[in-house]
Amino acid sequence: MRQARLHKAYVLWLSLIANPLALAGFFVVVGLILVASFAPLLANHDPILQDLTIVLKPPSAVNWFGTDEFGRDVYSRLVYGARTTLYISVLVTVIVAPIGFAIGATAGYLGGWVDVVLMRITDIFLSFPSLVLALAFSAALGPGIENAVIAIALTVWPPIARLARAETLTFRAADFVVAAELQGAGMGRILFRHIVPLCAPSIIIRLTLNMSSVILTAAGLGFLGLGAQPPMPEWGAMAASGRQYLLDAWWLTTVPGIAILLVSLAFNLLGDGLRDIMDPRNA
Repeated sequence: MRQARLHKAYVLWLSLIANPLALAGFFVVVGLILVASFAPLLANHDPILQDLTIVLKPPSAVNWFGTDEFGRDVYSRLVYGARTTLYISVLVTVIVAPIGFAIGATAGYLGGWVDVVLMRITDIFLSFPSLVLALAFSAALGPGIENAVIAIALTVWPPIARLARAETLTFRAADFVVAAELQGAGMGRILFRHIVPLCAPSIIIRLTLNMSSVILTAAGLGFLGLGAQPPMPEWGAMAASGRQYLLDAWWLTTVPGIAILLVSLAFNLLGDGLRDIMDPRNA
């Protein structure tokens, strides 16, 4: 069993290497994780400490990406901002994955009025633009990183539920499901023992592709002051603080903007690559 898993992982890695764009996205994502994990070692200044004697200094050998309007090192804040971005993305995924699967799989397995009710609720959430809905929830809950996570999670779960329902409907009438039902297996056992492993690749791909929208939404909330609150370093808030100095201190907005662009693009490239590799319909 262990050798089979190692062989499968090896084949997956070879397939990833064969896709240069997906491999580039993979390395950027790994880089984000490493930067967030070793932020205290990589940062060369305190990201919160203010020094009004070096306000709005351009990039130099001392301050690689310059300083902001409070004299804080932009590079160090960018490094620590990776932690905030990764924290939001991972926490949203951990919340969304089980909720979306539970709702979608239950609707697809039971059908009938349960399917109608759950899918109409899902349609209501899907009818609103995700960013507008996240802004509404975040404004109602109040500013803060935890409330931003809840607001983003409430807008991200409907596509996961739709996908889980579609996958469950595909396997609902399969022979192994019917055999399990005849042996007395309950709905929970069938869903989590038999259907989850088959739905997992599609859901993982969808969650990876959703990461970019989560990052952009989190940056949008931070830009509007509804996400991470000062003095916590966060890329969207960093871009917002630099917009009034855009002509004189371009690095305040450009540096976090490029970071958001690269990480969002990396998750999209990685998700597309995983879809080509893991989706059996593309085999």
